[in-house]
Amino acid sequence: MISIIKYSKIYFLISATIVVLSVVAVALFRLKLGIDFTGGSFLEISLDNRISSDVSEIESILTGKKEGIQQIVDSAKVQANDSGGFIARFKNISEEDHQKILSVLNAELSKKLPKEEKKDESAGPVSESEDIDVSSISASDSKGNPVDVVLESPVITIGGQEVVSELRFESIGPTIGRELKNKATTAILAVLVAIVLYIAWAFRKVSGPVSSWKYGIIAIVALAHDVIIPTGIFSILGIVCGIEVDILFVTALLTILGYSVNDTIVVFDKTRENLARDHRKHNFDWIVDKSINETLRRSLYTSLTTFLVLLAIYLFGGDSIKNFVLTLMIGIIAGTYSSIFLASPLLVAWERLSKNR
Repeated sequence: MISIIKYSKIYFLISATIVVLSVVAVALFRLKLGIDFTGGSFLEISLDNRISSDVSEIESILTGKKEGIQQIVDSAKVQANDSGGFIARFKNISEEDHQKILSVLNAELSKKLPKEEKKDESAGPVSESEDIDVSSISASDSKGNPVDVVLESPVITIGGQEVVSELRFESIGPTIGRELKNKATTAILAVLVAIVLYIAWAFRKVSGPVSSWKYGIIAIVALAHDVIIPTGIFSILGIVCGIEVDILFVTALLTILGYSVNDTIVVFDKTRENLARDHRKHNFDWIVDKSINETLRRSLYTSLTTFLVLLAIYLFGGDSIKNFVLTLMIGIIAGTYSSIFLASPLLVAWERLSKNR
């Protein structure tokens, strides 16, 4: 049997160090909030298949002081979407400004179309002026000498075409952004309170030496560990990579809470089961160690398979969900660690503290 409790101080030190660093990172750098929380506009576009462009070019057009939008877009964050188009986020704008932006994008990107193309069926009927008999044309130079006339193949010039198609446009005012931020915070706190109450009720008949409500408190400590770590990492990513957090980030945190508490409760439930059977034969440390070992393989295998699925989605999925998936991956690693090396050892530490008093 692997002794987890024996080295619990080392595990506590590792967790405390990472959590403190995460809190310091959030305090210093803050989270880079997206338009979901700050308010702003969201524009998703697709381009004509004859146009090739990239994120930097779209950003340059939006922020490059082009005529018509000099005072509209101060800064813009552009990313590629799953279908080869682009998603742009910038400050909240009016419908008039929205149309100006589309007009400028069309004007700038249409310059990348070939100026001349061979006639094809899609170009429409050819005018009579294009059907000219070359033999009927004559010309002479300034001295009256005849000269040859060479006519190039007729061409059709493309002009005034729309090469940008709008897929979606949304504007979120700052008031709505603040409301979403408040509701997100409320949702996380409500989930934490509900978890404490549920665990306290579920473990109400647990055999001593630890009271049922202590299981709930320790579960919350482990969950706080699992949420603080990805939050700290994303505050650093916001500074280093410019990654913004949006409502999907909150969704990921809530998912982590649910996933992690499930893993923790499995270990706690096994501890309760072993306490009912072995509390007269063995001390609390041994029972908790045994419970962790009995659930260790299940916890590791479940977390590993989930992580591998998320990794595949992160590597091969669309850009629009990468940050969401990355948050889940970080949370699963932190949650697996806390369920095995933090939550149950904290039970033992609390029991020892109570005994020494």
